[in-house]
Amino acid sequence: MPSHCQKMDHDNTSSTRVNVKGGGGGGGGGLSMFSFNHSVDWKGRPCKPSHGGMRAAIFVLGFQAFEIMAIAAVGNNLITYVFDVMHFPLSTSANIVTNFVGTIFLLSLLGGFLSDSYLGSFWTIIIFGFIELSGFILLSVQAHLPQLRPADCNMRIAGNSCQEAKGFQALIFFVGLYLVALGSGCVKPNMLSHGGDQFPGDDPKQSSKLSSYFNAAYFSFCVGELIALTILVWVQTHSGMHIGFGVSGAVMAMALVSLICGTTFYRNKPPQGSIFTPIAQVFVAAITKRKQVCPSKPELLHGNKSDVLNLNSCTVAGHLMHTEKFRFLDKACIMTEDGITRKQSPWKLCTVAQVEQVKIIISVIPIFACTIIFNTILAQLQTFAVKQGSAMSTELTKNFKVPPASLQSIPYITLIFVVPLYEALFVPFARRITGKESGISPLQRIGIGLFLATFSMVTAALVENNRRKMAEFSNQKISIFWIAPQFLIFGLSEMFTAVGLIEFFYKQSLAGMQSFLTAMTYCSYSFGFFFSSVLVSVVNKITSGLSHKGWLSENDLNKDRLDLFYWLLAVLSVINFFNYIFWSRWYVYNPTLEPTQLHDPCGEETKFKSSKNIGDETIV
Repeated sequence: MPSHCQKMDHDNTSSTRVNVKGGGGGGGGGLSMFSFNHSVDWKGRPCKPSHGGMRAAIFVLGFQAFEIMAIAAVGNNLITYVFDVMHFPLSTSANIVTNFVGTIFLLSLLGGFLSDSYLGSFWTIIIFGFIELSGFILLSVQAHLPQLRPADCNMRIAGNSCQEAKGFQALIFFVGLYLVALGSGCVKPNMLSHGGDQFPGDDPKQSSKLSSYFNAAYFSFCVGELIALTILVWVQTHSGMHIGFGVSGAVMAMALVSLICGTTFYRNKPPQGSIFTPIAQVFVAAITKRKQVCPSKPELLHGNKSDVLNLNSCTVAGHLMHTEKFRFLDKACIMTEDGITRKQSPWKLCTVAQVEQVKIIISVIPIFACTIIFNTILAQLQTFAVKQGSAMSTELTKNFKVPPASLQSIPYITLIFVVPLYEALFVPFARRITGKESGISPLQRIGIGLFLATFSMVTAALVENNRRKMAEFSNQKISIFWIAPQFLIFGLSEMFTAVGLIEFFYKQSLAGMQSFLTAMTYCSYSFGFFFSSVLVSVVNKITSGLSHKGWLSENDLNKDRLDLFYWLLAVLSVINFFNYIFWSRWYVYNPTLEPTQLHDPCGEETKFKSSKNIGDETIV
């Protein structure tokens, strides 16, 4: 990206020695969001060494497992309820599900904002956890009372003649559904950031366990998904959705109990005030001083202490070293002549720490955008793939039929074994080669996952083409287990991409922004599911002709062309992967957040890669 400032006397050496004995850092208005903030216990007192760690994180992992269990049991089988009970057409049902899931993840931004700015992660989880619970209760009541849902009708036989839910029935359904979305959305980024907060960066013994915690969080997620897609989906199928929604409510209550039981062990980071104000101050100050010329030496910028910083991993002080990207924003740190004698407004003068965090937020947007197609693929596995399974032979034995939604449990059964093996075998092996604590970098992990996702759609397209031909020409149903490979491949890709993205965003933020940046991970899911809804509508419109309907416009998969839609997603996934390679090589880590330690972590010197060379990684 071209520089907007004059660059003079810039040091292009390959590395810079940083003395970590010094401290300090410039003040300035709006800095509180980026300042290091000591954690407190549940009474607001400074934390003791006994607080936090894996002992505290276990309660958060328990909450996560139960919450995922409750929401997954509803979300993954929701299309069956919307289509068979509420009598919405198939394409509309798919869009209702993707819009619901997309809203959950979009609302994660609200949860991250409220947590970092006003409530703190613990109280945000408690408040919105109870809102989610109320949504499950309302859905259970709506599914139980006949007057709150349409009369029974077989959509596969009667089709459009079935009465669609409208008026008060639809209102109650959508109110309950979106109470669940509001609660779950605001909870999701905070349960991850609250767990990560139990491993403070100023304690090398605890901070080194952060990557392991995120692997454990994904393992917890897999356990919750597995139970939801087997036991809870089976309950929904055989006992009715009113029981299924009620069970999800009971499981959500267990999640809240698990979280509350760990109250006395948690490290809590108090809210910092509005997280958007310091960001806005940077842009306002930079625009106001757009005609200024940046100093030849970055050390002259306000609040920059890049030569003498307390950057030791044992005492992270909330500073960020200056980098060369987006130098236009550096103008926000220029001290004007009248500012020498009096303190300037925070809307006119910012610190390097503020500017660098804004640079990070801008820089991660392309990485975030590259995961949208990945999550569009995920949307198909929760919608069309479930209906695909319904059109197959679900008989396992004469007396037992496999619920189509339960096929989504296959990757989680595998990952329950794969994730511990990844942590126990692959990470130590890769660590010896790369020297990275987590084995491979988060960006490399994301890239591997995006690469694998393409093969999930290729497999899905081949299987659907075979299923359709067998049904059309031989009037035979193939086994539902033929769609297992597409779930398995995507599960492996998700283990790399989802965990890598969460770890990447969490590590690229300082105290006061972790929940919000973690929420951006979930926002990617949101955009992926919303894009799925748009893509289905656009594909239907483009492929509709005078003599035939669109690929996905029928309520009968034997007449639709779902296989072609899967091929389209496979092509988009390949394009997206190469796009990701470009942006991941362009991304520059701030050296404060990604040190390459050449000495003891608590020693006196740490060597950092220069901003010219950081981030140029080989992805695959």
